[in-house]
Amino acid sequence: MEVDQKTFFMFLFLHRYFGGVFDIESLIEKLLQQLASKQAILVNVYDTTNISHPISMYGSNMSTDGQPHISALNFGDPFRRHEMHCRFKQKLPWPWIAITTSIGILVIALLIGQIFHATMNRIAKVEDGYHQMMELKKRAEAADVAKSQFLATVSHEIRTPMNGVLGMLRMLLDTDLDETQQEYVRTARDSGKALVSLMNEVLDQAKIESGKLELEAVCFDLRAILDDVLSLFSGKSREKGVELAVYISDEVPEILVGDPGRFRQIITNLMGNSIKFTEKGHIFVTVHLVEEVVEESLEVETESPSSGTLSGLPVADRRLSWKNFRFFNQEGSATSVSSSPTDQINLIVSVEDTGQGIPFEAQSRVFIPFMQVGPSITRTHGGTGIGLSISKCLVHLMKGEIGFVSSPQIGSTFTFTAVFTTGCFSVNDQKSQQINNQPISISSEFQGMKALLVDPTPVRAQVSKYHIQRLGIHVEVISDLNNIKVGNTIMNMVFIEQEVWHKDLGLSTLIVNKLNKTNCKVPPKVFLLSNAISSTRANFSASGVSPPFIIMKPLRASMLAASLQRAMGVGNRGNYRIGNRGNYRNGEPHTLSLSNLLRGRKILVVDDNRVNLIVAAGALKKYGADVINAERGKEAISLLTPPHRFDACFMDIQMPEMDGFEATKRIRDVELSVNNRLQRGEVSLEAYGNVSNWHVPILAMTADVIQATNEVCMKNGMDGYVTKPFEAEQVYQEVSRFFHTDSNEDSCEGFSDRCSR
Repeated sequence: MEVDQKTFFMFLFLHRYFGGVFDIESLIEKLLQQLASKQAILVNVYDTTNISHPISMYGSNMSTDGQPHISALNFGDPFRRHEMHCRFKQKLPWPWIAITTSIGILVIALLIGQIFHATMNRIAKVEDGYHQMMELKKRAEAADVAKSQFLATVSHEIRTPMNGVLGMLRMLLDTDLDETQQEYVRTARDSGKALVSLMNEVLDQAKIESGKLELEAVCFDLRAILDDVLSLFSGKSREKGVELAVYISDEVPEILVGDPGRFRQIITNLMGNSIKFTEKGHIFVTVHLVEEVVEESLEVETESPSSGTLSGLPVADRRLSWKNFRFFNQEGSATSVSSSPTDQINLIVSVEDTGQGIPFEAQSRVFIPFMQVGPSITRTHGGTGIGLSISKCLVHLMKGEIGFVSSPQIGSTFTFTAVFTTGCFSVNDQKSQQINNQPISISSEFQGMKALLVDPTPVRAQVSKYHIQRLGIHVEVISDLNNIKVGNTIMNMVFIEQEVWHKDLGLSTLIVNKLNKTNCKVPPKVFLLSNAISSTRANFSASGVSPPFIIMKPLRASMLAASLQRAMGVGNRGNYRIGNRGNYRNGEPHTLSLSNLLRGRKILVVDDNRVNLIVAAGALKKYGADVINAERGKEAISLLTPPHRFDACFMDIQMPEMDGFEATKRIRDVELSVNNRLQRGEVSLEAYGNVSNWHVPILAMTADVIQATNEVCMKNGMDGYVTKPFEAEQVYQEVSRFFHTDSNEDSCEGFSDRCSR
């Protein structure tokens, strides 16, 4: 520490001469301590005239560490030199704040370095994982493509001979066979159809896994779909003595827009399981709007399971099967559906049975593909275990949900929702427009008639009333034969439940006799609703009573109308349709209608398999078509080059040298070239048969259901497809889009799609 020399000299002088009065040394030390922040400072003054032997003039001679601070002193003597050495008495304290800060900075730097290092390592690992994932993704996609190609190839290779087998069996049934031979052929045909159905399920599962399953948007009649499904299981239900019934709410529109085939597949899978595991009681299908079920506005829905069922047996409460649906909150009421589009229809469908039920330990794997309840189920009932899995996927594609409730030895109830739309006439689909343009045939001979229904079971009476009312008949329900007031009420027909008839045969006979002796010009017809015709006839034979007209269950509008027509002698008995488009009796198009479509039509069938050619030609010739065969795509191009006289072409997809898609593209190119030349007037219209716009309908005839989609066919210039083995119904649905039922309707000899209108 530096001290002013004069000040120090004065202090030193005073110390020498006035030491007795002031403690100048102590005073100076204290002053220096204050100046040095309370640190003790040692001061030494030396005479350094002789630099080698300095003389100590002030201060102690004790040694201290540290470098002294040296300052020169001038006492006014030019011949002598003096120096003052100042040093701290103790060592300087460590700068702890600086040290702590330095250490903290060092630690932070190390941590940042570690984080950066870990981050870089993590990024490297993520990049490696990403590359591995992309590689695995490529492998999975390649495996998926390979699997799809494998399934398509296997499907084609199996369906091709199956098409020949089923086709030949169908043709064999048209020959003169005795009853035993016909039974053998039908058994073989049913076995073949079962194999085809199994392949369809496996291929559907493959489509779902590969994401290639898409839904159509066409117009369809929901009631007709369920009538068709009832037809499929009616025989088996009668064999088992199981009551089979369908009830559709009046609030459900007649015509909806959606995928009827997939909706039918879901219903068929659920009903198929029910009929498989139900030995007694009933199978009951109900269809309502979601809003109706929630509001419990229908008598059928508001009744508790114990208040009455279709067969009187207890059932699993259907409400438990939809308790977790998003349409319902925790209190069991529906969420608001008012925000849905006005043309959107939310359906809820339940399939209730009184079968053996599902064990509780197996209920968690019901919707898992290829999983059965147990090995004994597979041995006893068969099946692949993928029907419910496919149904669940289809329901999700329809923006719905599926659930179930099951009690062992009581039964099961499966419920699903599906979203459809209305406004059929706004659907921009060629197939839908064709359906829209077809007239709705509703029988009028029963409109305004009155009927009496005798049934003590409310649910069963509601179902029977629903089907009878579909014919335009007003129905009154009573629970007992004693309530029939003969002569006081004008009625056209009386429907009596089999259970009521057998309960008191004497009273039933008396009522029938009274009804037959009424003063009406036409006595009311009595109809007996029965599940088993053999037992009913046996009872009548034993009693000696002339039996009334028997109507077999399950009730369907087409079957019910045909029975009433036969009994009452009205209407056309052979070609009845109710509220649907193109769905005839027994759920199949009438042979006469398909014959009207194909009679006189010239059709080209292209297939490299000789058996398939024979089968396809035989099926088309059966309905009056003029069939020409071709085995190669190049031959088809030559035959379909304008001008030609073909009305349609069925073309196989997989053929050697040139597949069906490529052949179709070339045919369309030729047609486009001809049409352009005709429009420019480069060629005369007479040279091309006075047809200004050439476009022959080409339908893919394929066993490859993986690639056979409307989108693929349309992309390649085709107008649709039929899968092998194809049935008359499928052929009718496809060709009806191009041909009119009366060939005289168009002025170009039936070439409706080639003519310019």
